[in-house]
Amino acid sequence: MRTKIQVGVIGCGYWGPNLVRNFVENDSAELTWICDRDAQRLRMIGRRYPFARRGDDFRELLADSRLDAVAIATPVATHYEIARAALEAGKHVLVEKPFTANAHEAERLIELAEKHRLVLMVDHTFVYTGAVRKIKEIVESGDLGELLYFDSVRINLGIFQTDVNVVWDLAPHDLSIMDYVVGRDPVAIVANGSCHIEQGIENIAYVMLRFDSSFIAHFHFNWLSPVKIRRTLIAGSRRMIVYDDIEPTEKVRVYDKGVTREANDDKEAAYQTLVSYRTGDVWVPKLDSTEALKHVCAEFLSAIAERRKPLTDGEAGLRIVRWLEAAQSSIAAGGRPVMLR
Repeated sequence: MRTKIQVGVIGCGYWGPNLVRNFVENDSAELTWICDRDAQRLRMIGRRYPFARRGDDFRELLADSRLDAVAIATPVATHYEIARAALEAGKHVLVEKPFTANAHEAERLIELAEKHRLVLMVDHTFVYTGAVRKIKEIVESGDLGELLYFDSVRINLGIFQTDVNVVWDLAPHDLSIMDYVVGRDPVAIVANGSCHIEQGIENIAYVMLRFDSSFIAHFHFNWLSPVKIRRTLIAGSRRMIVYDDIEPTEKVRVYDKGVTREANDDKEAAYQTLVSYRTGDVWVPKLDSTEALKHVCAEFLSAIAERRKPLTDGEAGLRIVRWLEAAQSSIAAGGRPVMLR
Protein backbone atom coordinates (compact mmCIF):
# COMPACT_ATOMS: atom_id res chain seq x y z
CA MET A 1 0.00 0.00 0.00
CA ARG A 2 1.37 3.41 -1.03
CA THR A 3 1.93 5.86 1.81
CA LYS A 4 3.32 8.78 -0.17
CA ILE A 5 1.33 11.08 -2.42
CA GLN A 6 2.53 10.84 -6.04
CA VAL A 7 3.09 14.37 -7.38
CA GLY A 8 3.91 15.80 -10.79
CA VAL A 9 5.00 19.37 -11.57
CA ILE A 10 3.91 20.95 -14.84
CA GLY A 11 6.09 23.88 -15.86
CA CYS A 12 9.80 24.07 -15.03
CA GLY A 13 10.48 27.72 -15.79
CA TYR A 14 10.91 30.31 -13.03
CA TRP A 15 8.70 28.89 -10.25
CA GLY A 16 8.41 25.22 -11.15
CA PRO A 17 11.90 24.17 -9.96
CA ASN A 18 11.12 25.61 -6.51
CA LEU A 19 7.99 23.46 -6.34
CA VAL A 20 9.94 20.42 -7.50
CA ARG A 21 12.57 20.92 -4.80
CA ASN A 22 10.03 21.35 -2.00
CA PHE A 23 8.01 18.30 -2.99
CA VAL A 24 11.20 16.23 -3.13
CA GLU A 25 12.12 17.40 0.38
CA ASN A 26 8.68 16.59 1.83
CA ASP A 27 8.42 13.10 3.32
CA SER A 28 4.71 12.88 2.45
CA ALA A 29 5.33 13.24 -1.28
CA GLU A 30 7.04 11.36 -4.04
CA LEU A 31 7.94 13.35 -7.14
CA THR A 32 7.12 11.05 -10.03
CA TRP A 33 6.76 13.45 -12.99
CA ILE A 34 8.20 16.72 -14.29
CA CYS A 35 6.85 18.35 -17.43
CA ASP A 36 7.88 21.26 -19.65
CA ARG A 37 7.61 22.06 -23.35
CA ASP A 38 11.19 23.36 -23.36
CA ALA A 39 13.33 20.25 -23.96
CA GLN A 40 16.54 21.90 -22.77
CA ARG A 41 15.02 23.04 -19.50
CA LEU A 42 13.41 19.66 -18.99
CA ARG A 43 16.77 17.94 -19.41
CA MET A 44 18.40 20.34 -16.98
CA ILE A 45 15.82 19.74 -14.25
CA GLY A 46 15.80 16.03 -15.06
CA ARG A 47 19.53 15.75 -14.35
CA ARG A 48 18.92 17.01 -10.83
CA TYR A 49 16.01 14.61 -10.25
CA PRO A 50 16.72 11.56 -12.42
CA PHE A 51 14.21 9.43 -10.52
CA ALA A 52 11.27 11.45 -11.92
CA ARG A 53 9.76 10.68 -15.28
CA ARG A 54 9.94 13.46 -17.87
CA GLY A 55 7.45 14.60 -20.48
CA ASP A 56 6.74 17.58 -22.73
CA ASP A 57 2.96 17.09 -22.82
CA PHE A 58 0.94 17.43 -19.62
CA ARG A 59 -1.61 14.94 -20.94
CA GLU A 60 1.02 12.22 -20.63
CA LEU A 61 1.24 12.92 -16.88
CA LEU A 62 -2.52 12.93 -16.46
CA ALA A 63 -2.79 9.53 -18.15
CA ASP A 64 -0.69 7.98 -15.38
CA SER A 65 -3.21 6.35 -13.02
CA ARG A 66 -0.63 6.25 -10.23
CA LEU A 67 -0.29 10.04 -10.16
CA ASP A 68 -2.32 11.61 -7.34
CA ALA A 69 -1.70 15.32 -7.74
CA VAL A 70 -0.18 17.98 -9.96
CA ALA A 71 1.29 21.43 -9.37
CA ILE A 72 0.85 23.87 -12.25
CA ALA A 73 3.50 26.57 -12.78
CA THR A 74 2.78 27.71 -16.32
CA PRO A 75 1.63 31.04 -17.86
CA VAL A 76 -1.74 32.15 -16.50
CA ALA A 77 -3.43 31.79 -19.89
CA THR A 78 -2.82 28.02 -19.69
CA HIS A 79 -3.94 27.49 -16.08
CA TYR A 80 -7.57 26.75 -16.85
CA GLU A 81 -6.95 24.21 -19.63
CA ILE A 82 -4.38 22.25 -17.64
CA ALA A 83 -6.20 22.41 -14.30
CA ARG A 84 -9.50 21.40 -15.88
CA ALA A 85 -7.91 18.41 -17.56
CA ALA A 86 -6.19 17.42 -14.31
CA LEU A 87 -9.40 17.57 -12.27
CA GLU A 88 -11.29 15.61 -14.90
CA ALA A 89 -8.50 13.01 -14.73
CA GLY A 90 -9.04 12.71 -10.97
CA LYS A 91 -5.90 14.59 -9.86
CA HIS A 92 -5.64 17.04 -6.97
CA VAL A 93 -4.43 20.43 -8.21
CA LEU A 94 -2.15 23.20 -6.93
CA VAL A 95 -2.09 26.27 -9.22
CA GLU A 96 0.43 29.10 -9.27
CA LYS A 97 -0.93 32.64 -8.85
CA PRO A 98 -2.93 34.19 -10.38
CA PHE A 99 -5.44 31.34 -10.25
CA THR A 100 -6.99 31.85 -13.70
CA ALA A 101 -7.28 34.51 -16.41
CA ASN A 102 -10.89 35.34 -15.47
CA ALA A 103 -13.52 34.64 -12.83
CA HIS A 104 -15.57 32.34 -15.05
CA GLU A 105 -12.65 29.96 -15.40
CA ALA A 106 -12.07 30.02 -11.64
CA GLU A 107 -15.72 29.25 -10.92
CA ARG A 108 -15.67 26.33 -13.34
CA LEU A 109 -12.57 24.81 -11.71
CA ILE A 110 -14.14 25.12 -8.26
CA GLU A 111 -17.24 23.31 -9.52
CA LEU A 112 -15.13 20.52 -11.02
CA ALA A 113 -13.10 20.08 -7.83
CA GLU A 114 -16.26 19.84 -5.74
CA LYS A 115 -17.87 17.44 -8.21
CA HIS A 116 -14.91 15.07 -8.14
CA ARG A 117 -14.14 15.68 -4.43
CA LEU A 118 -10.62 16.81 -5.15
CA VAL A 119 -8.35 19.36 -3.49
CA LEU A 120 -7.98 22.59 -5.46
CA MET A 121 -5.42 25.01 -4.05
CA VAL A 122 -3.90 28.31 -5.19
CA ASP A 123 -0.27 29.11 -4.43
CA HIS A 124 -0.67 32.46 -2.67
CA THR A 125 2.85 32.08 -1.33
CA PHE A 126 3.01 35.18 0.88
CA VAL A 127 0.10 33.94 3.00
CA TYR A 128 2.43 31.17 4.18
CA THR A 129 5.37 33.37 5.17
CA GLY A 130 6.27 33.68 8.83
CA ALA A 131 5.81 37.45 8.60
CA VAL A 132 2.25 37.40 7.25
CA ARG A 133 1.17 34.59 9.59
CA LYS A 134 2.46 36.62 12.54
CA ILE A 135 0.64 39.72 11.28
CA LYS A 136 -2.56 37.68 11.04
CA GLU A 137 -2.06 36.51 14.64
CA ILE A 138 -1.57 40.10 15.86
CA VAL A 139 -4.64 41.40 14.00
CA GLU A 140 -6.82 38.56 15.28
CA SER A 141 -5.67 39.21 18.85
CA GLY A 142 -7.20 42.69 18.69
CA ASP A 143 -3.95 44.38 19.72
CA LEU A 144 -4.17 46.84 16.84
CA GLY A 145 -7.64 47.97 17.84
CA GLU A 146 -10.07 48.98 15.10
CA LEU A 147 -8.45 48.58 11.68
CA LEU A 148 -8.13 51.90 9.86
CA TYR A 149 -6.23 51.25 6.63
CA PHE A 150 -4.03 48.86 4.65
CA ASP A 151 -1.41 50.50 2.45
CA SER A 152 0.99 48.50 0.29
CA VAL A 153 3.83 49.32 -2.12
CA ARG A 154 5.41 46.68 -4.38
CA ILE A 155 7.74 48.34 -6.86
CA ASN A 156 11.03 47.63 -8.63
CA LEU A 157 12.79 47.96 -11.96
CA GLY A 158 11.12 44.72 -12.78
CA ILE A 159 10.88 41.86 -15.17
CA PHE A 160 8.50 43.06 -17.86
CA GLN A 161 5.87 40.47 -18.70
CA THR A 162 4.45 40.04 -22.18
CA ASP A 163 1.26 38.17 -21.29
CA VAL A 164 0.03 40.13 -18.23
CA ASN A 165 0.33 43.68 -16.93
CA VAL A 166 1.79 44.85 -13.63
CA VAL A 167 -1.53 44.39 -11.80
CA TRP A 168 -1.95 40.74 -12.77
CA ASP A 169 1.75 40.12 -12.13
CA LEU A 170 2.25 41.77 -8.73
CA ALA A 171 -1.18 42.47 -7.22
CA PRO A 172 -2.05 38.83 -6.38
CA HIS A 173 0.68 38.91 -3.71
CA ASP A 174 -0.62 41.93 -1.82
CA LEU A 175 -4.31 41.31 -2.44
CA SER A 176 -3.97 37.78 -1.06
CA ILE A 177 -2.12 39.14 2.01
CA MET A 178 -4.89 41.65 2.63
CA ASP A 179 -7.60 39.05 2.04
CA TYR A 180 -5.99 36.69 4.56
CA VAL A 181 -5.08 39.25 7.22
CA VAL A 182 -8.10 41.55 7.09
CA GLY A 183 -10.80 39.07 6.06
CA ARG A 184 -13.18 41.66 4.64
CA ASP A 185 -14.82 41.89 1.23
CA PRO A 186 -14.53 45.22 -0.60
CA VAL A 187 -17.60 46.84 -2.10
CA ALA A 188 -15.82 48.69 -4.92
CA ILE A 189 -12.46 49.03 -6.66
CA VAL A 190 -10.89 52.09 -8.26
CA ALA A 191 -7.72 51.75 -10.33
CA ASN A 192 -5.53 53.81 -12.62
CA GLY A 193 -2.60 52.66 -14.72
CA SER A 194 -0.25 53.71 -17.50
CA CYS A 195 1.62 52.00 -20.33
CA HIS A 196 5.11 53.33 -21.02
CA ILE A 197 6.87 50.40 -22.69
CA GLU A 198 4.29 48.30 -24.52
CA GLN A 199 0.86 49.59 -25.44
CA GLY A 200 -1.95 47.73 -23.68
CA ILE A 201 0.24 46.37 -20.89
CA GLU A 202 0.27 48.69 -17.88
CA ASN A 203 3.64 48.89 -16.13
CA ILE A 204 2.49 51.14 -13.30
CA ALA A 205 -0.84 51.08 -11.45
CA TYR A 206 -2.58 52.37 -8.35
CA VAL A 207 -5.45 50.32 -6.95
CA MET A 208 -7.82 51.31 -4.15
CA LEU A 209 -10.39 49.05 -2.49
CA ARG A 210 -13.41 50.55 -0.78
CA PHE A 211 -15.27 48.79 2.01
CA ASP A 212 -18.65 49.30 3.68
CA SER A 213 -16.89 50.95 6.64
CA SER A 214 -14.23 53.62 7.08
CA PHE A 215 -11.52 51.01 6.44
CA ILE A 216 -9.65 51.52 3.17
CA ALA A 217 -6.93 49.66 1.24
CA HIS A 218 -4.50 51.15 -1.25
CA PHE A 219 -1.85 49.50 -3.45
CA HIS A 220 0.96 50.78 -5.67
CA PHE A 221 2.49 48.48 -8.29
CA ASN A 222 5.34 49.52 -10.56
CA TRP A 223 7.87 47.91 -12.91
CA LEU A 224 9.64 51.24 -13.53
CA SER A 225 11.03 52.10 -10.11
CA PRO A 226 14.78 52.71 -9.63
CA VAL A 227 14.51 51.12 -6.18
CA LYS A 228 12.94 47.90 -4.94
CA ILE A 229 10.34 48.37 -2.22
CA ARG A 230 8.12 45.70 -0.66
CA ARG A 231 6.41 47.48 2.22
CA THR A 232 2.97 47.26 3.80
CA LEU A 233 1.43 49.43 6.52
CA ILE A 234 -1.51 48.18 8.54
CA ALA A 235 -2.90 50.79 10.91
CA GLY A 236 -5.19 50.27 13.85
CA SER A 237 -6.66 52.65 16.39
CA ARG A 238 -4.20 51.46 19.05
CA ARG A 239 -1.15 50.11 17.21
CA MET A 240 0.31 49.99 13.72
CA ILE A 241 2.32 47.40 11.79
CA VAL A 242 5.08 48.00 9.25
CA TYR A 243 5.90 44.92 7.17
CA ASP A 244 9.06 45.30 5.08
CA ASP A 245 9.71 42.13 3.12
CA ILE A 246 13.15 43.31 2.01
CA GLU A 247 14.34 43.80 5.59
CA PRO A 248 16.59 40.78 6.31
CA THR A 249 15.99 40.37 10.05
CA GLU A 250 13.18 42.62 11.29
CA LYS A 251 10.50 42.24 8.64
CA VAL A 252 7.63 43.06 11.02
CA ARG A 253 7.57 45.96 13.45
CA VAL A 254 4.63 46.85 15.68
CA TYR A 255 4.46 50.50 16.68
CA ASP A 256 2.58 51.60 19.76
CA LYS A 257 1.52 54.78 18.03
CA GLY A 258 -1.88 56.22 17.34
CA VAL A 259 -4.25 59.14 17.36
CA THR A 260 -7.08 59.61 19.83
CA ARG A 261 -10.00 61.96 19.37
CA GLU A 262 -11.01 63.38 22.72
CA ALA A 263 -14.65 63.95 23.61
CA ASN A 264 -15.80 67.54 24.05
CA ASP A 265 -19.01 68.13 25.97
CA ASP A 266 -19.06 71.87 25.31
CA LYS A 267 -21.66 72.31 22.57
CA GLU A 268 -20.34 75.74 21.67
CA ALA A 269 -16.92 74.22 21.07
CA ALA A 270 -18.26 71.09 19.38
CA TYR A 271 -16.74 72.16 16.09
CA GLN A 272 -13.31 71.90 17.62
CA THR A 273 -11.62 68.52 17.40
CA LEU A 274 -9.26 67.71 20.23
CA VAL A 275 -6.67 65.21 19.07
CA SER A 276 -3.92 63.60 21.11
CA TYR A 277 -0.99 61.72 19.62
CA ARG A 278 0.31 58.64 21.40
CA THR A 279 3.85 57.37 20.97
CA GLY A 280 5.08 54.25 22.73
CA ASP A 281 7.46 51.35 22.22
CA VAL A 282 8.32 49.43 19.07
CA TRP A 283 7.97 45.65 19.21
CA VAL A 284 9.80 43.33 16.80
CA PRO A 285 8.20 39.86 17.01
CA LYS A 286 10.13 36.68 16.33
CA LEU A 287 9.15 35.10 13.01
CA ASP A 288 9.20 31.60 11.59
CA SER A 289 12.01 31.66 9.01
CA THR A 290 10.88 28.50 7.20
CA GLU A 291 10.62 28.93 3.43
CA ALA A 292 7.03 29.83 2.61
CA LEU A 293 6.83 27.39 -0.29
CA LYS A 294 7.67 24.56 2.08
CA HIS A 295 4.49 25.43 3.99
CA VAL A 296 2.55 25.72 0.70
CA CYS A 297 3.50 22.20 -0.37
CA ALA A 298 2.90 20.83 3.12
CA GLU A 299 -0.58 22.40 3.23
CA PHE A 300 -1.43 20.94 -0.19
CA LEU A 301 -0.33 17.45 0.81
CA SER A 302 -2.01 17.70 4.21
CA ALA A 303 -5.31 18.81 2.66
CA ILE A 304 -5.17 15.80 0.32
CA ALA A 305 -4.42 13.36 3.15
CA GLU A 306 -7.07 14.84 5.44
CA ARG A 307 -9.66 15.32 2.68
CA ARG A 308 -10.24 18.98 3.56
CA LYS A 309 -10.07 22.37 1.90
CA PRO A 310 -6.67 24.06 2.02
CA LEU A 311 -6.11 27.50 3.51
CA THR A 312 -5.82 29.15 0.09
CA ASP A 313 -8.47 27.17 -1.72
CA GLY A 314 -10.22 27.84 -5.00
CA GLU A 315 -12.56 30.35 -3.38
CA ALA A 316 -9.59 32.40 -2.18
CA GLY A 317 -8.17 32.31 -5.69
CA LEU A 318 -11.53 33.34 -7.14
CA ARG A 319 -11.77 36.39 -4.88
CA ILE A 320 -8.40 37.65 -6.05
CA VAL A 321 -9.22 37.06 -9.72
CA ARG A 322 -12.50 38.99 -9.33
CA TRP A 323 -10.61 41.92 -7.82
CA LEU A 324 -8.01 41.80 -10.59
CA GLU A 325 -10.74 41.86 -13.22
CA ALA A 326 -12.44 44.77 -11.48
CA ALA A 327 -9.15 46.69 -11.29
CA GLN A 328 -8.55 46.08 -15.00
CA SER A 329 -12.07 47.28 -15.84
CA SER A 330 -11.55 50.43 -13.77
CA ILE A 331 -8.25 51.17 -15.52
CA ALA A 332 -9.91 50.71 -18.92
CA ALA A 333 -12.66 53.12 -17.85
CA GLY A 334 -10.21 55.82 -16.80
CA GLY A 335 -10.44 55.17 -13.08
CA ARG A 336 -14.21 54.74 -12.79
CA PRO A 337 -15.26 52.80 -9.66
CA VAL A 338 -16.29 49.21 -10.29
CA MET A 339 -18.86 47.88 -7.85
CA LEU A 340 -18.35 44.37 -6.47
CA ARG A 341 -21.75 43.85 -4.89
